[in-house]
Amino acid sequence: MSPFQALLLPNGVQVPNRIAKAAMEENMADLDNTPSAHLLELYRAWADGEPGLLLTGNVMIDRRAMTGPGGVVLEDDRHLEKFRQWAAIGRAKGAQFWMQINHPGRQTMANLGQIAWAPSAVALDLGGFSKMFAEPRPMSEGDIAEVIGRFANSARLAEQAGFTGVQIHAAHGYLLSQFLSPLSNRRTDQWGGSLENRARLLLSVVKAVRAVVSADFCVAVKLNSADFQRGGFDADDARQVIEWLNALPVDLVELSGGSYEAPAMQGEARDGRTLAREAYFMEMARELAKVAMMPVMVTGGIRRLPIVEQVLDSGIAMAGIGTALAVEPHLPRHWREGRDSHPQLPPIHWKKKPLASLASMAVVKYQLKRLSKGRRPHPEVSAVWALVLDRLFIGRRTKQYRTAMKNLGA
Repeated sequence: MSPFQALLLPNGVQVPNRIAKAAMEENMADLDNTPSAHLLELYRAWADGEPGLLLTGNVMIDRRAMTGPGGVVLEDDRHLEKFRQWAAIGRAKGAQFWMQINHPGRQTMANLGQIAWAPSAVALDLGGFSKMFAEPRPMSEGDIAEVIGRFANSARLAEQAGFTGVQIHAAHGYLLSQFLSPLSNRRTDQWGGSLENRARLLLSVVKAVRAVVSADFCVAVKLNSADFQRGGFDADDARQVIEWLNALPVDLVELSGGSYEAPAMQGEARDGRTLAREAYFMEMARELAKVAMMPVMVTGGIRRLPIVEQVLDSGIAMAGIGTALAVEPHLPRHWREGRDSHPQLPPIHWKKKPLASLASMAVVKYQLKRLSKGRRPHPEVSAVWALVLDRLFIGRRTKQYRTAMKNLGA
């Protein structure tokens, strides 16, 4: 199948082609956690590349719960005009532009001074790096109700701002993914135990979001095909969750995998499985797509046009591309023009996997910052240098974030 064939979604909306810019963590918000001028410039570059779908990086539903100190937050309408500018830039060349909305749960840094809500008091297991993250606090019924309401509120505001959809992040070990996993969810109430109970929060969020947006506003879910941890959320669980999502008005499911503990989205598993060098999750996604009544998208390591075609020929509706678009933002347009481009960052093979994971993210963010300033990417940057710069940036923004929260009385 041609990647440049349009895709009709269940709600009647058409995506102009089958290539999506997948979500990446940018950490480019202004000090008030709104889209910065640099973030807008970055998305202008991606929109000029003409993907069919642009997905934002994490937009948090609660400024008290951040994946990082430079993240964007949409929890009220005070700065909606900035989000309108962002939406207009993303849609300028005809792409669908969806906001990824998220809550980190226990995957929040300890030095941010936040309360890390989680299904259970199960801390991240990252060896010597575990103390970097806040101690998780089990959520009450009131906390759970608040989170459901916040997801719906952020989706409602995203539509007001001009985005054409939202993607509910239930993968990569964030809060909704934590509820899905039996490793992190040890609850014995209606939100834990059986898979039906563990999936209740995700399904409740989807229903709440759909109830406050219009029918032609797209609602998507990002789901792990597996956590890649022994005893965790696996492909059979994912299949069942997709079957439950089939009964809801969901327009697309993106399949990825992994978490901070097992960063399979970077090609690293923790359960002994070897991941492919490109299109990591295609084999699992191909099987899961057979039970999905909505289109399925797969993300993870894709950087070549023949792999995109292979993904689509396997019955998967869309191919999501992340890191390759940090190196070449105009990649979809170049492919359409017949150019044989396959951008790649050098792999990082450090012995300490958590440190290697941080370095991989830092190298990607280094490219994004260059793009946001109108400069060409520099794929050969030293991973050590990129990591040092990123840690300095995060340290500075952490201090600014804590000062801002203190001034707000939070």
